[in-house]
Formats: sequence, C-alpha cells, structure tokens
Amino acid sequence: MIDPHQFPFDAKCHPEARPAQRITFVAQDCDEHTAFAALQGANRHGNEFIGQALEKGAPFILTDQEVERGLQVKDATVALRSWARHQRDLHSQAVIGITGSAGKTTAKEYVRAAVDGVCTPGNLNTLNAISCFLLEHARQTSSPLVVEMGIDRIGEMQELMALVAPDYGVVTAVGEAHLEFLGTVENVAVEKGGILKARKLGVVSQRCAKYYPGLPTYGMEQGTFQGRNLTFEPSQCQFQFMGDAVTVPTTSQVVAEAAVLALGIASDLGIPVREAAERIHNVDVPGGRFRVHTGIVTLIDDTYNANPISMRASLENLKHYSGRKLAVLGDMLELGQDAAEYHRSIGNYAQQYADLVFSVGEFAEQLSAHPHSDLQGLIQTLRNEVRAGDVVLFKASRGVKLEQAVNAVREVFGV
Repeated sequence: MIDPHQFPFDAKCHPEARPAQRITFVAQDCDEHTAFAALQGANRHGNEFIGQALEKGAPFILTDQEVERGLQVKDATVALRSWARHQRDLHSQAVIGITGSAGKTTAKEYVRAAVDGVCTPGNLNTLNAISCFLLEHARQTSSPLVVEMGIDRIGEMQELMALVAPDYGVVTAVGEAHLEFLGTVENVAVEKGGILKARKLGVVSQRCAKYYPGLPTYGMEQGTFQGRNLTFEPSQCQFQFMGDAVTVPTTSQVVAEAAVLALGIASDLGIPVREAAERIHNVDVPGGRFRVHTGIVTLIDDTYNANPISMRASLENLKHYSGRKLAVLGDMLELGQDAAEYHRSIGNYAQQYADLVFSVGEFAEQLSAHPHSDLQGLIQTLRNEVRAGDVVLFKASRGVKLEQAVNAVREVFGV
C-alpha cells in the first residue's frame, strides 16, 4: 500500500487520509483505491482537479495545498519523485530500464515475460508516470521491475536515471527520433546512452553498437546475448539460444531480437532459458506494434508510431512474406527541419520491399507515387486496390491515426 502517513519526508498529513493501492496524476482515473498527485501540467495545475479526485473517492491527495485527505508538501512533483526513488531503493529484486528510438515497448514486454516481472503499462515512460509505477510496485512486488524510459529532450535521461537507478540498462535502437528537440542522431545516442550507466550491466542492440563501442550487445549471430539460426514461418520464427530451441509468435526480426535480449537478461538473473522461453512464447505486445492479422489478406498493423529507423525495419520484414506486398505509409512526426528529406528517403527505401506504396499526410508526395491528402481518400483507394492474397503493411506516427485505415480494410476482408 502507498501510505501517506508513512511519507518519508517533511509533510503535513490530514488525519482522514487513507493508504492507496496506486497513485495517478489524472484526476478522472481516481477511485477509492487510487490517490491523486496534483502536479503542475503543461497548461494547467492539478490543484484545479482536487475536487474531482475527492468526489471519486481518492484515498489521499498529494498537493501543496491544505485540503481534505491531503498530504501537504512544498512541491508535489518533487515529493512524488523523491517518494518513488525512496521506494525503489527498498525494492529487493532487479530493476531493468529500457530505452531506444524504436522497439522499447516491445522489448519491455518480452523482458517482463522472460523474467516473470512487472512492467510499466503501455507507453507510460515519463518521469511522473514512472514515479507512480514505482510507488505502486516497488514495495508491493517481489518480482523484477521492467521500466520503459522515454526521452525527448536533453538532460531527461539523467533525471530518469536518478529516479529509476536500474540494475540493467538497455538501448534498443538509435535513430532519427525527436530530432525537433534533440537536434541530431548523435545527440540521441549520447542522451539515450545515459541508461548504460546501470548498476550491473548496460547492453545495446547490435543495430546501434557503433554508437557504443566495446559495450555488451544482443542480436542474431553475434553479441554477448545472441540468437542463432533464425528462420521464419508464416506466423512465427525460431532460433537457438544457448543451445535451446526458441519459438516466438512473430515474423519481425526486431521482435525476435527483443526475445534474445529478454532471454539474455533472464539467464543473467539465473532463470533457466527453457522456463523463460516458454513465457515469451505467449507475449501479447500492445496494439499497433507489428500486429499481424491473417485471413484472405494479411494486414500488418504497425501504426503505433514511426521514425526512419522503425520504418526501415518494418519494410524489411516484408521480405519474409510471399504474395503481392503493399506498404501504406504516413507521416513521421518530430523530425525537424530535414523532415521532407527523411520522408523522401523512406519513400525510396519502400520501393525495394513493396510492389505498391500508398501514402497519406503532409509528406505523402515524398513517401510514394500514390499520395493522399486525407485518410478517407486513402481508405477508398485501399478498398479498390487491395485484393485476396495481398500482404499490406501500415506504418506511420500515431498522430496520423492510420489505424483507421487498418480497421477499414479489416472490415472489408473480415480479418
């Protein structure tokens, strides 16, 4: 339980404040088991929503105000993060931090399964979200914690490391992501590389090893943790890891590499490979991350997010499929002043792997010879163009809402 009466720093606790099972900074998510942290947001302050949180039954309110059921502190954000770090230091099992320009959520889910741990939900990977996670689980969970650590500004990883203090640090990829804020790919590598100062082990994907020479790596056929003899079937892949045969329900090599990472960390923790491999076989990665729908047509929903490195990886996976291959691409956001050139480069790359390429968004003309200005026009084209036996990849930043096109085509073909 998260007990406001046991807050380890200076505070004034209302006598009616009660312990909570979890804590959130979104008032509408409060209930009788979920406390509310009234934090300063980008545009509004959480103090404006204290009344709503109390009405929903929040056991206590972390705030700088004197209120009913309040835990009054000088600064609620500082208090939340300090309390979370205090709880993290009391956690007796491994804490694994994962970051990367692409693939970090997938890697997180595979590592969680392999080590039989608990992970941050969805893509909640910011300082405040992670603080809430640590307060909920660091003392109450006797399993490893797997924490996705996302950054989009210089200095943020240093703050995350001060909060999470991971035993293992992982970089899944380095590429053209958040360049609007981080500036260059080299800055991305440096900032994300901060996670490699983990207490026990820092490890990077072979795909980005050039940025971190001499550090342990994971991947296929080479690396500290390595899978061998990778083969693909229509709905799964197989490889060898430390002499054991491993089957993963994916046709994505990047996902297979995430499985290698997971098995490597599990083995380092003393977990038998066979036991870890059985658990990763049932991993269900959140929607929009290379989720394959099969039937009359094969639809690959990779619409959760996109940047040039994840675009290239998704397009490369089309080589594992037979049949006519279509790529439906949308804008990649936050690429800065060179965005048009990045899109043009991906458009050229797509032609190497897809028989037809369609696109939508501001940079649709750079992405394909079949550009569309809006989703409805794209959807109508796909209804006319997609036919039985096709393999269709959908990929874009989530702001494009390309999942609407996925759902429309699924409805037409019943997959």
